[in-house]
Amino acid sequence: MASPSSHRVLGSVERTGMRLTDHVFEVPLDHDNPAGEQLEIHAREIASPAKVEKGADPDPAPWLVFFQGGPGMAANRPLELGGWLEEALKTFRVLLLDQRGTGRSAPINRQTLPLRGGTREQANYLRHFRADSIVADAELIRRRLGVEQWSILGQSFGGFCALSYLSTAPGSLREALITGGLGPVTGSIEDVYRATYTRVKARNEEFYGWYPQDREMARQVAEHLLAVPEYLPTGERLTVHRFQMLGNLLGGNSRVHQLHFLLEDPFVTTVDGKRLSDGFLEQVGSVVSYAANPLYAVMHESIYSQGRATGWAADRVLAERPDFNTAADPLLFTGEMIHPWYFEEDPALIPLAAVADKVSKIDDWGQLYDLDQLARNEVPAAAAVYLDDIFVAHELSLQTAGRVAGLRIWETGDYHHDGLRQDGAAVFARLLNLCRQERAERV
Repeated sequence: MASPSSHRVLGSVERTGMRLTDHVFEVPLDHDNPAGEQLEIHAREIASPAKVEKGADPDPAPWLVFFQGGPGMAANRPLELGGWLEEALKTFRVLLLDQRGTGRSAPINRQTLPLRGGTREQANYLRHFRADSIVADAELIRRRLGVEQWSILGQSFGGFCALSYLSTAPGSLREALITGGLGPVTGSIEDVYRATYTRVKARNEEFYGWYPQDREMARQVAEHLLAVPEYLPTGERLTVHRFQMLGNLLGGNSRVHQLHFLLEDPFVTTVDGKRLSDGFLEQVGSVVSYAANPLYAVMHESIYSQGRATGWAADRVLAERPDFNTAADPLLFTGEMIHPWYFEEDPALIPLAAVADKVSKIDDWGQLYDLDQLARNEVPAAAAVYLDDIFVAHELSLQTAGRVAGLRIWETGDYHHDGLRQDGAAVFARLLNLCRQERAERV
């Protein structure tokens, strides 16, 4: 039986059409050892005030749990009601889960991880921060809240969590909605990066097609960085390959144009000649730093691994792609791939270099998915698959879709990876409708 301290309600506030209630749950670090070390997991319940009778019973609407993208990123902190959340509150009350290691849920960074001990102890700790443990947290939380079944929405890595949930506890789910997150459930991690490098190159070509002048400007910046030391606001020198990390902006319909505006006027004339402006360097630093989500860099490749070491797969596959070299013309921006040199250049990651390398060598990761269970899935499920997604390759998503019984697919080229952010109400409504259609046809 759960102890009284295993679930605490911290209080509620109302603002802009939302009632926000903060919850804290105690969960085992290792769900195979429930009596062992405990973690505090934070989750924020959001309900429509109109559906909450003040001072009486809580909102009777069914629950929807949101699994944030990542890994290593905290749940949304909604400042106002809009997008998918506003649409969801028409039907549900929503639980925004700070996945373990993020936000207020036992956060992991260069400051906190050394508390675990040396490199080996830190790596062993991090074994418990993948999708399987996140789903086990959610299951425990569901039981603590007295919920028989709930619905789930997974964005990006959150979709990986949704697939794991469908594998391990389908009886707890009313329906599953996935956006840009049908990750590969079989195959090698090298296949993942071969596909995504190809997607990223195509997106670069599209970008330079819109803004041909940016091809020359990107080359000028790269050549300048080779010749003149330029430093980011956090103190480290900006290298060409770090400049290429701006390719993360290529992964969205709106963010892609932010890259163009960055390249409009990167230089300023000074008494020492042409230099990169403080404004440009500040904006670049905000994109290429992992200070806000270091766990992403440490754990990213592990989200694909089942039973083998990752071994810095993105970096190994990059060796097959001379078109991404810093001297290539055109200069190609990269995507979300993680490379060992991140841990040599980013001040937020330098103290985590040893443990990141240790994690890359773990060769006995457990299975994240039950392929037999997915093949007999009976939970209504729907997924948005974006044709030109540079982070989760379209062709690999379709392979996964073929392994999940009853999964309804919406393929679209209207959005990139950020469809839920760009047009969340429409994306959410469409996926929910697909799930409801699947349920109706099964009756």
